[in-house]
Amino acid sequence: EVQLVESGGGLVQAGGSLRLSCAASGFTVDDYAIGWFRQAPGKEREGLSCIIGSVRSALYADSVTGRFTISSDSAKNAVYLQMNSLKPEDTAVYYCAGSYGRLCPRSYQYDYWGQGTQVTVSS
Repeated sequence: EVQLVESGGGLVQAGGSLRLSCAASGFTVDDYAIGWFRQAPGKEREGLSCIIGSVRSALYADSVTGRFTISSDSAKNAVYLQMNSLKPEDTAVYYCAGSYGRLCPRSYQYDYWGQGTQVTVSS
């Protein structure tokens, strides 16, 4: 069974950091592009970052460039999102998603999604 499970969310003060994890099972992250997304109440889902597992090539949205870092661990079959300098506007449910291949696709083209983890940044 293919599964993605996010963890690491929580409540943090503005300026703080969190590290989100996305544990994959049923497939190998090295064969996939793994993306991180978020959705705040009343807002559309926003793509944040994507890593192509086999080559460790990463992309970032302008809103998180310089603050968030995506990484992949083949041994643990997991992808991480290190989030620094968090702002109240980063408050959202964060999701990871997987797409087979070596391209970071549009959000609707991802094959698998996790259930999400809540991140709340207080001011």
